[in-house]
Amino acid sequence: MKRTQIYLTEEEKKAIEKLSDERGTTQSNIIREAIDEYLTKEKAKPKKKSIMDFAGIWKEKKDIPDVREMREGWGKRMKRLGLDDS
Repeated sequence: MKRTQIYLTEEEKKAIEKLSDERGTTQSNIIREAIDEYLTKEKAKPKKKSIMDFAGIWKEKKDIPDVREMREGWGKRMKRLGLDDS
């Protein structure tokens, strides 16, 4: 581990002290956990952005069947075959 120094507001310092007492751990550990959580979320952002970039990629396509109609047809077939839950 590398030692570093940070400046905290009074409010931040008191909150970390309180958490540290409640959890029975060091203030340094509380800060490291917070940093790890933040970095994990930041690391996931590019992945989420990629997924969102592809969301709706087919929305302008006209040759894709309507899923609602397909589901309705499946339901009718299931009833006809006696495989529905009702």
